[in-house]
Amino acid sequence: MRIVAATILLGLAPTAALAARTGPVPTVPCDKIILRVNSGHAGGYRVVLGVVSVPPARLIQIVPTHDRPWAYWRKAGLVVRAGAPPVTVSVPPAWRSRAAITWGNSTGTGSALRIASCPGPANVWNAYAGGFLLRSPSACVPLRFSVAGRSRIVRFGLGRACP
Repeated sequence: MRIVAATILLGLAPTAALAARTGPVPTVPCDKIILRVNSGHAGGYRVVLGVVSVPPARLIQIVPTHDRPWAYWRKAGLVVRAGAPPVTVSVPPAWRSRAAITWGNSTGTGSALRIASCPGPANVWNAYAGGFLLRSPSACVPLRFSVAGRSRIVRFGLGRACP
């Protein structure tokens, strides 16, 4: 279980070349799946809307990027149940100057992305590398997860706990 959770957390660190995106929401294609797991709850992950598995509520190890505007990075994978409808992840407008996201190793850094619906065997979850970028060394970041007309805000304590 720990090896699977550690593997999910693998991702590429951001670079100065990755700028915040505006315009159409980029889609993470199925060929960006880095791992398949048997549970959405591995490594303390939380299942949201029944199809997306998100990092734990508190993520402590924030690292400096030495890049602007996103001076801090927290690597954390995202996991989506195989065969689920597309999942949209977005940073609420009030937070877009303070936090950004990236998953899938090719979407760049921005305020929203869409995970494509990817087929697979029943009870398989597809993992994607990526994580959070911040302007400050800690924050309680809300993200909106939307699937098939339903949505939910989930908070992530990056470098500190959320109240």
